[in-house]
Amino acid sequence: MSAMLTVWWKEVRENLRDKRTVFSALIWGPLFGPVFFAIMMNTLVTHELNKAEGPLKVPVIGAQYAPNLIDALKQQGLVPQAPLADPDKAVRERDADVVLRIPADYGKAWSKGEPAQVELIYDASQQGSNTPTKRLEGMLKQYGSEQGALRLLARGLSPSVAVPLVVSERDQSTPQSRAGLMLGILPYFFVFAVYLGGMYLAIDLTAGERERQSLEPLFANPVARWRILVGKLGAIGAFSLASLVLTAVGFSVAGHFLPAEKLGMTFDLGARFIGQAVLLELPLIAVFAVLETLVAAFAKSYREAQTYLSLLMIVPILPSMVMSLMPVKAAPWMYAVPLLAQQIGVSDLLRGTPVSAASIGMALVTGFAFAAVLGIITAQVYRSERLAISA
Repeated sequence: MSAMLTVWWKEVRENLRDKRTVFSALIWGPLFGPVFFAIMMNTLVTHELNKAEGPLKVPVIGAQYAPNLIDALKQQGLVPQAPLADPDKAVRERDADVVLRIPADYGKAWSKGEPAQVELIYDASQQGSNTPTKRLEGMLKQYGSEQGALRLLARGLSPSVAVPLVVSERDQSTPQSRAGLMLGILPYFFVFAVYLGGMYLAIDLTAGERERQSLEPLFANPVARWRILVGKLGAIGAFSLASLVLTAVGFSVAGHFLPAEKLGMTFDLGARFIGQAVLLELPLIAVFAVLETLVAAFAKSYREAQTYLSLLMIVPILPSMVMSLMPVKAAPWMYAVPLLAQQIGVSDLLRGTPVSAASIGMALVTGFAFAAVLGIITAQVYRSERLAISA
């Protein structure tokens, strides 16, 4: 035990002096996610709220044919803009999000009591055009509904005659579950913090020492190789754990700067959430520490190991990508799959859905068991004499 602790303390102390390791594990990884998320969400929400609630500027072609319609739309927030010569081109080139065109026969059809047609010109593939288009469409539908009711009243009929079906909506979401949807990317940042927190340490303690030819004298000591390996894995895990905790605390602080009230959401990223999220991520600390050490052991240089582990970084992204493309209902067996368990568990915590002790226990047991299997394989690699020899 003393030999493992000696190796652990030596590696932790030496890497605390390495600016690159400290920057990636304790500064860049933990701070990037919370700062990026807070800035991005504030910018996005402010932009969308301005489009949803601010004056809606829309070029109108043929406004002179429907003055009453334009007046009604103005009362709902429309600010008519000058007509465009080529509305199709303006929409394609993003000079306008949506264009309203009123044909010359609008007044004639309206006078006859026939449906008067107007046209919305937009490009659904253009990012940001959906909100103003839906808003203008809603204004027009409201005007059409009001005028239709007046026509029925003028004919002595109740407006309810034209409404044979009424749809009532009961949204079962809560302010916190809606926040969970918004914070859906958070589980990835946690996994990313764990991976990045130990990556440079794993490279330096295996491929780096091999390149500096310091691994051979270390193995010459009368200490079992597996004890040395456990000490190194402990140091990698300590940095990953510190990176994860700092990331969780960073998001907890960033939650106070998110526009939750504007969105009708509640962010509960307090101590209880941090504790449960860190507990769920503990197996990944062990899995990534062993996996990164194993991959780095096959590299002949620091740069080569960095390349391998950078390519391996796609693995933590997979559950988030799969869940975003194919949303599925969480099932108990998913907690037995490392990475998927953390994705499901942290997502449920964000939505305010309790995660049972049995599910957390399953995630811990299967995750540490997987890490143990990888550890046995890595220990076999560490027994090889070729590992200590630099190319």
